[in-house]
Amino acid sequence: MFASSTLNDLSNQLSRGSSAVVDVDVDPLDFVRSGSASFAVASYFGSPGGTRIGGLGVAWQETSSGDDRFVKADAARAAAGWSAAVRALVGFSFADDGPRQPEWDGFAATSVHVPQAAVVEEDGCRRLVVAMPPGLSAEDLITTLAGLQSPGRSVLPEFADHVVEATPPPGEWREEVAQAIAAIKGGAMLKAVLARSVIVRTEGPVLAFDLVEHLAHEYPQCFAFGWQIGDATFIGASPELLVERSGSKVRSQPHAGSAARGRGDEQDRALGEGLLASAKDRREHALVVDDIVRRLEPVTTSLQVPTTPSLRKMTTVQHLSTTVDGVLSEDSSVIELAGLLHPTPAVGGVPRQEALAFIDKVERMDRGWYLGGVGWCDAEGNGQMAVALRCGLLRGDTAHLQAGAGIVADSDPEAELIETRLKFGPLLSVLTAT
Repeated sequence: MFASSTLNDLSNQLSRGSSAVVDVDVDPLDFVRSGSASFAVASYFGSPGGTRIGGLGVAWQETSSGDDRFVKADAARAAAGWSAAVRALVGFSFADDGPRQPEWDGFAATSVHVPQAAVVEEDGCRRLVVAMPPGLSAEDLITTLAGLQSPGRSVLPEFADHVVEATPPPGEWREEVAQAIAAIKGGAMLKAVLARSVIVRTEGPVLAFDLVEHLAHEYPQCFAFGWQIGDATFIGASPELLVERSGSKVRSQPHAGSAARGRGDEQDRALGEGLLASAKDRREHALVVDDIVRRLEPVTTSLQVPTTPSLRKMTTVQHLSTTVDGVLSEDSSVIELAGLLHPTPAVGGVPRQEALAFIDKVERMDRGWYLGGVGWCDAEGNGQMAVALRCGLLRGDTAHLQAGAGIVADSDPEAELIETRLKFGPLLSVLTAT
């Protein structure tokens, strides 16, 4: 995978210090697919047409929880003194106090880590960035890197047997939706996002980062990600940008309001036009955009917000989408901005506290990192955070998949159930292949 001259250059740099940067011609995701079995922690994040990062091991890490978890994580980033070449991976749970159920063991409420070795692809260039933590041998790492081989084509599961279990069952989830509709009509809130889980148990192992490659290939418009901790890996391909910061520029691209894709161009166009014309979906979408604008206004000098949403077409579903662009008035990092926005009404509800209280009362699943976020940041606080959607947690022979829907006063429980089935599609269809 790496030429001997590259490894020699790496060795020479590490003999003089604890970090090194070498130009390479290695795909970031191939790097992780090749080396994930040799490290307890492996991570990948790729933005459509932008930065892609594949990391192995941990050189530096900060985990935090509580309602100030983003502030604590960013303070640690600012104090760490990373070099300009470093790209840290960032992941966080939906809830401030983090995941609670055993399947999420090892996943913190908020985690920021610098990989021990990472291939970073930006602006058409690829670099191997190495950061050595105290006490670890550079020679051992170089030996491990020298042994990595190109992983070849990804291997997707072909299971003869699998068991699929919905949590809660569809009928009970429709009842939860009906409870939300009644609460909204009663004035308790304007919107709540309810989620459900599908658990897939298989008879064979799943190569998690091979699935990530499949998702990245099949859904190139999405942010593809994988985060391995021990024997568990959180993977997905999200269409939604929570926040991006580049210097003084900030961007968010919320999605709310969904419809299926059509079987042909004419049906697809009709479904899209129907979504754009839907008063219910437009109201749901406006709640999200208005909340994001309100939260960004205090930290920006200007915001550009389209008056009407556009259609964002994915492979199996299409969304109402609005791109919000702004100029920052202060030096807010991408981690701070994520904490400012999360949880948006696209994943929680409106008003925020009332919706979160309702979700906590009725949902029986642990969202974990689902509807949280995954992304990256650099030493200056630039980076991207995607909402963790179209995702699942793989551990051993079990996959926990999650999907949700935004509930408003005129929602229909059956239609919302169908929407979640569309969102389960990308991963569920692969994991249940026969």
